[in-house]
Amino acid sequence: MSEATKHPAPLATIRFIELVGESKYGWEDAAERLVKRESAKHKNITGLDVLRSTAIVREGRIVQYRIEAKVTYAIEPDRGEQ
Repeated sequence: MSEATKHPAPLATIRFIELVGESKYGWEDAAERLVKRESAKHKNITGLDVLRSTAIVREGRIVQYRIEAKVTYAIEPDRGEQ
């Protein structure tokens, strides 16, 4: 029996949070800023699902782009349990 069979690697836990990203340059920039901001807190981001895109309009011009998104990230398993 191999070492991997004796002690299989623990499965990662996947979590998600719903957040809002904003930018005055566009929805793509709002998504990039959101991922950059959350990467400082959650090192293992695996995905971004944009749920809704909206904008604030003033005097006939878009002044703020917003996205509501689900950010998915993996949580490292506790290595002390092996």
